[in-house]
Amino acid sequence: MTTVYISLGSNIDRERHLAAGLAGLSSLGSGMQVSTIYEAEPVGFSGPNFFNCVAVIETSLSLDTLWQALKQLELQHGRAPDAAKNQSRTLDLDILLYGDTVQESYPVLPRSDIYKFAFVLQPLMELCPHREIPGDGRTVTELWHASRFEQALWPVEHHFVV
Repeated sequence: MTTVYISLGSNIDRERHLAAGLAGLSSLGSGMQVSTIYEAEPVGFSGPNFFNCVAVIETSLSLDTLWQALKQLELQHGRAPDAAKNQSRTLDLDILLYGDTVQESYPVLPRSDIYKFAFVLQPLMELCPHREIPGDGRTVTELWHASRFEQALWPVEHHFVV
């Protein structure tokens, strides 16, 4: 079994799509834990605010099989197959960490979003503050203290079923 951290985000019908993403993700592994859900302004474009969180699961799926399953979940929930970066989306699922895997080919791991976005690193702080980032050597807490994010996050009191 491999411990996998996955970021989830939606800014179109956010509650429905985030709940659907989490439900789909729970079928790909066991022991799922979910961070606080945060509301955040979009980065790099104008649009509705996002709901973001990070989930952790234990899975027996290979990296490629898991990545393909996540892409299928996105498509099932209305994501365009040719969706570009920096645009509104129904569901965005990205593998942040897959065990201790470090790779330069797609999907690149650890995912660079860990270093770039508060909506990724803050939820990781909740789930695994002492986790060392593979290939980096620093812990999530050390990264958090070294980061300077301009993006504000607001915890969401969600009333939808996950």
